[in-house]
Amino acid sequence: MEEYPTGFRFYPTEEELISFYLHNQLHGLKQDKLHRVIPVLDIFDTEPWNLPQLAGELCREDREQWFFFAPMQEREARGGRPSRSMATGYWKATASAGYVYSSDNEVIGVKKSMVFHVGKPPTGRKTQWKLNEYRAVELSPTIPNSTSNNVSIPKLRREFTLCRVYVVSGSSRAFDRRPPEVVARETTIQGGNGAASNEGGGCEDAPSSGVVVANVGCSHPWETASLEEPIWDWEQLDWL
Repeated sequence: MEEYPTGFRFYPTEEELISFYLHNQLHGLKQDKLHRVIPVLDIFDTEPWNLPQLAGELCREDREQWFFFAPMQEREARGGRPSRSMATGYWKATASAGYVYSSDNEVIGVKKSMVFHVGKPPTGRKTQWKLNEYRAVELSPTIPNSTSNNVSIPKLRREFTLCRVYVVSGSSRAFDRRPPEVVARETTIQGGNGAASNEGGGCEDAPSSGVVVANVGCSHPWETASLEEPIWDWEQLDWL
């Protein structure tokens, strides 16, 4: 296995996960190289604490997040609901699914967030293991429309989902490794000095991903959606 610089990590954006990695998996492209990073695994049959050792060889040493392609379950293919439970616990959705947008503000997928609970529903105990499940949205070929322009129909791809499994670090930044007592002391000092300045309202931290996610319940002009081809070439990912 190749050697990489100290601190090197696989840290893709949500747009890259869907438009490049999931897109290639769905179309059967670049499989050998792709699975070195994101392997195919039915993660809903495996306890989350066992997943890190099953991650792709290029991400196995990561201690905070791991990625997997989860194939469609047989029960889901027959029209049923996918199973998210196992002997030791279950994955529970934390909110409604949301759209994932590209940098061009086009809908490229749907994201669902879950947290793992130990025990039986609905009395399971919440853990620090979390999961983001991504499904790709693609546009089918345009169809003639006698009353307007040609219309592309969006399709939610279900053959594979891309799952990001991670552990809540308890730190506002994953790379912040200061001792907890130091963080608490600095937070107390900053809170005392900045209390007056925040009385009039302040700005909360912006999402680090830079990807806007909207609630599925809101309307979206599907007719004008245009999903572009992936803008990344495999050769650009030199570290693979």
